[in-house]
Amino acid sequence: MSERSAVLTDQPPRYGHLCWAYDDPAGFMTHAVEFLRAGLAAGERVWFVVSGPTEPIRDHLLGVRNFADALLTGAAQVRSLDGAYGRTAVIDPASQVAAYRRATREAVAAGYTGLRVAADATELVRTAAQRDAFARYEQRVNEMMRTDPFRAMCAYDRSQLGEPAVAELACLHPEHNLGQLLFRLYAVPLRQGQAALAGELDPSNHDLFRTALDRADLQPVDDELVLDADGLRFLDHRALIHLNEYARDRQVTVVLRAARSGVARLAALLDLPDLRVEVAR
Repeated sequence: MSERSAVLTDQPPRYGHLCWAYDDPAGFMTHAVEFLRAGLAAGERVWFVVSGPTEPIRDHLLGVRNFADALLTGAAQVRSLDGAYGRTAVIDPASQVAAYRRATREAVAAGYTGLRVAADATELVRTAAQRDAFARYEQRVNEMMRTDPFRAMCAYDRSQLGEPAVAELACLHPEHNLGQLLFRLYAVPLRQGQAALAGELDPSNHDLFRTALDRADLQPVDDELVLDADGLRFLDHRALIHLNEYARDRQVTVVLRAARSGVARLAALLDLPDLRVEVAR
């Protein structure tokens, strides 16, 4: 899969949270610089978070248009992975979100419009335990972006991790560049619900969908979990059954809002008492 494949963008939220799978470090560098340059143009403070020594990356950026002055003033910073995420082998999702919230608010207090981070997080997700924690963090930081001017590009070396491992993380982003990953689950502004469910759910991704839902740990409001289904192009009966079971196990009602009429008809045929489908108008 080419790194230059179009990122999925069917109605992504206004905040920016992009998963970028790469095979070539030079290709990742190009896209990261573009992402951070857009932040500088928007008046944001930008961080490039790298797993190796910071000096070679800083030296490279000093020769890149728009970055030399920004590095000298602090508008652009190159940070180590340990410096941005701590030295623990498995991150604590709540603590990491709190750290980025503080850094974002410090950037705003210093006169910037927000904070934008491009981070190569490959070293933080090599084991199953690491991916489980980091996936939970990805959803929590999505929720933080509802209210704080924070944007992020999370990069993963696909040649080292493999596409299935990257997919566990990419599906919890509003945007990604994995062409074979058909669905996304991500936080949206609360007026739209607890999360958006977009793309397609079919037998090829049922297991990944169940894992993503469990890791998202969505919190009900008035005993309802509302999923904005406006960007959901297809789902089969097993996905609906799983949503009903998910709701039953948590003693809530799952609401698929702005779904297609065919989804409502299928749900009615299946008689799913803990799932409500609201059709798009």
